[in-house]
Amino acid sequence: MTGTDHTKLPPAGALATGPVVILVNPQMGENIGATARAMLNCGLVSLRIVNPRDGWPNERAEAMSAGALEMMPPVEVYATTAEAIADLHHVYATTARPRDMVKNVMTARAAATDMRARENEGQRIGLIFGAERSGLGNEDVAISGTVITIPLNPGFSSLNLGQAVLLVAHEWLSAGDGTPGVQMINNDSFPATQDSMTNLYQRLEDELQRTGFFRAPDMKPTVLRNLHAMLTRAEMTDQEVKTFHGIISALTGKKSGGAPE
Repeated sequence: MTGTDHTKLPPAGALATGPVVILVNPQMGENIGATARAMLNCGLVSLRIVNPRDGWPNERAEAMSAGALEMMPPVEVYATTAEAIADLHHVYATTARPRDMVKNVMTARAAATDMRARENEGQRIGLIFGAERSGLGNEDVAISGTVITIPLNPGFSSLNLGQAVLLVAHEWLSAGDGTPGVQMINNDSFPATQDSMTNLYQRLEDELQRTGFFRAPDMKPTVLRNLHAMLTRAEMTDQEVKTFHGIISALTGKKSGGAPE
C-alpha cells in the first residue's frame, strides 16, 4: 500500500466517514477525480484505488476533482482488491451484469438502508466499482457480500464511473438525511393568522360584490369557496396579506386598515 498519510483529517462539515469507496483497475485519472468530487458531495471521504492504469498521483484526477481530493485524506493505493478490503466487515460490489453466483442483489436504495444499519452496529463497509470498460471481474464479485444493481433504462444503461459512484453515494446520504421533502421558505415572515385571512376574504368578497363580479347569484357560494380554498392553499404570510390588501386598494382606489401605508 502506498500514498497513506493518516495525519490528514476529513474535511470540516463532512457528514460521516461513511463507506469506503474502492475503484478497481480505474483507467482514466479524470474518472478518479470525478469519483472524489461525487463522494465529497455526499459526505464520503475514504477513497482507495486498486492498480490504477495511469499510476498515482495523477494530475488529471486532481484537476477533475474540483478540489475534493485536497479536502479528503490521501487516496490509498493497493495492488489487489483483497488487500483493499481486508479491514472491512462487509463489501458491496456494483455491477450491471448478472453473474452465475448466489448473492444478495439490492438496488442502491435498499443497499443504502442496509449500509446504515451495519454502520450503526459499528461495521466498516466498502463499495467496489470496476474499471470503466470491463466493470468488475467475477473474482471481485465473489469476495463481495452483496451486489448492487442500479435500475436504469434497459435500452441504454451505460454510466461513467463518477455517475455510478454519485448514484450510490447519494442513496447512502439520503438514507441518513432528515431534510423534509417539502419546505416553505418564508424568509423569516410569519404565517398569517386565521383572523387576518378572514378579514382578507371578507374584503375581497365585498369588493367583488360591489363591482358586480357575481353576475350569476346562484354561483356566488361556489365561487367564494373556490377563492377561499385558493388563498388558503397559498399559506400566505403576514406580509403577503398586507400586499394583497394593497393590491385591492390600488384596484379600487380605496384604503383599508389591512393595507400597507
